[in-house]
Amino acid sequence: MEKIYIHTEFIKLQQALKLAGLVDQGSDVKFYLSEGMVTVNGAVATERGKKIRPGDVIELKGVGRVEVAAEE
Repeated sequence: MEKIYIHTEFIKLQQALKLAGLVDQGSDVKFYLSEGMVTVNGAVATERGKKIRPGDVIELKGVGRVEVAAEE
């Protein structure tokens, strides 16, 4: 599983998906969320602004999966 690193307490889900390269544009995120294709720690996510913290695992079904880690 790939990791993305953040240097803040949290990052918004939409930003994390773009940083991980799972989506090309922020506008794509809304579609994937409405289709139930995004999960955070195994639970279906519905909010673009959901706070993602180190240790969280994000998955976009059929595309990829990443773990968020704190930058040291």
